[in-house]
Amino acid sequence: MPRYDYAPFVYRTPPELAGGSAEPAPVIIVGAGPVGLAAAIDCALHGIRCIVLDDNDVVSLGSRAICWSKRTLEIFDRLGVAGRMVEKGVTWKVGRLFHRDREVWSFDLLPEPGHKMPAFINLQQYYVEQYLVERAADFPDMIDLRWKNRVTGVEQTVGGGITATVDTPDGSYAVDADWLIACDGARSAVRGMLGLDFAGRVFEERFLIADVEMKADFPSERWFWFEPPFHKGQSALLHKQPDDIYRIDLQLGWDADPEEERKPHNVIPRIERVIGHRDFELDWVSVYTFQCRRLDRFVHGRVVFAGDSAHIVSPFGARGGNGGIQDVDNLVWKLAMVVRSEAPTNLIESYDEERIRGADENILNSARATSFMTPKTGMERLFRDAVLDLAGEHEFARRLVNSGRLSRPCSLGGLSLQTPAGGGCGVAVGEAMPDAPLGDGGWLLSHVGGGFSVLAVGTDLPADLPAGADALMVVVDGAGAAQGGKVVHDAEGLVAARYGAGNVYLIRPDQHVAARFHKPGSVDLLAAYRRATGRA
Repeated sequence: MPRYDYAPFVYRTPPELAGGSAEPAPVIIVGAGPVGLAAAIDCALHGIRCIVLDDNDVVSLGSRAICWSKRTLEIFDRLGVAGRMVEKGVTWKVGRLFHRDREVWSFDLLPEPGHKMPAFINLQQYYVEQYLVERAADFPDMIDLRWKNRVTGVEQTVGGGITATVDTPDGSYAVDADWLIACDGARSAVRGMLGLDFAGRVFEERFLIADVEMKADFPSERWFWFEPPFHKGQSALLHKQPDDIYRIDLQLGWDADPEEERKPHNVIPRIERVIGHRDFELDWVSVYTFQCRRLDRFVHGRVVFAGDSAHIVSPFGARGGNGGIQDVDNLVWKLAMVVRSEAPTNLIESYDEERIRGADENILNSARATSFMTPKTGMERLFRDAVLDLAGEHEFARRLVNSGRLSRPCSLGGLSLQTPAGGGCGVAVGEAMPDAPLGDGGWLLSHVGGGFSVLAVGTDLPADLPAGADALMVVVDGAGAAQGGKVVHDAEGLVAARYGAGNVYLIRPDQHVAARFHKPGSVDLLAAYRRATGRA
């Protein structure tokens, strides 16, 4: 039996059907999975009220997404749930790659110290959703979370806005908002209502996912096999999860019958061959096909798509769920500024620009991994086998082995909101900020995010700062005198090493670098701020 208790959430009659008056909300969010719930919490933290509509009343069935990357954990930390996730999850950073019965390479995803969050944790999606639902309850006046509310129609009004038609157990109603964020997954109903479709590629290959409960001493690592000796398919993957649950992925081939392959009498013998015994219980089974596809645009008037409703990739590389969380991290601060009339509406277009780059990067990496894992031509197979033969002895070949390039934050360098950097070195413009320990026992990323910040590393702040931007000075070896803003100390020299002493940064609310200067004037900083808010 599954370890998790799928207790239903409470359905309540919406005020529109209960005879009361509904408080208006600027934002409707469709879908209460990790992406939609993260968007709702971020809206609340920005002071923007939202209504979340979901057609179900339980968390996701089965573990589904399990690998949560360092960058995503940093976002969840700002939202207030990362501590629980790390405490419950299985932390890992080492991956091991095998060809048949020989280990050809192992890699470390976070070889350097000085980061609050680990490289990855494994944690079942149902736990993540539960934590997010409980966190959303901390904002009863800002988040109206409605279960068993199925969106059946979306209409964009002439004056600029959204009307959604919703079905419930008590009947149908309509709700208005300024914006709608569609986070309703790969089979997005909102996408269908707007007549939109994905472009991209479906790979002719099938994979079996089995979550099994067992007592075992496998280390907290990612193990991946090419042509495993215990399975006739071309690949296999093993991951450890909490509660003595292990994720096993097995490549089946395109001719496999999905309905037959998910039946226990077919699954159990396969798992026995992987782990060498029958002392386990099936927790969840699914059969899936790779897809690498996305919408042509993510912004359609006042409807914005995020997560799997906007783009889908193969699960190898952990780029699906992580990419979706990074979508809403990019979107919500912009939406909040527009709703508060602090930025022009066209700022939302930068979400389309920036997250399409992220989606295309994920799709490219996912497609390349799929081609390496499942070669379809003789030349692709010859290349794959030669790389695997050489990887055991030669470093250059190891860099070519591809079992899924694991999720990393997308750089926004060169795109419209970023100001090109001048000379000097430090964190590149467009990159997500690296963390570093501070002298008070805290962490650098804990002092930024949610709003714009100006970060001065071992130097003075400019005299005039953008209105509303927080100021943070990092004292490096005693350099940098406090003349306003918050002052922290570089505990181990890692802030200076990563950011460059003497640099001043403009940091976006999503903790990406909008501009980097070496001893800038106030005019430079104000111009960069105008550009970063879509007013350049």
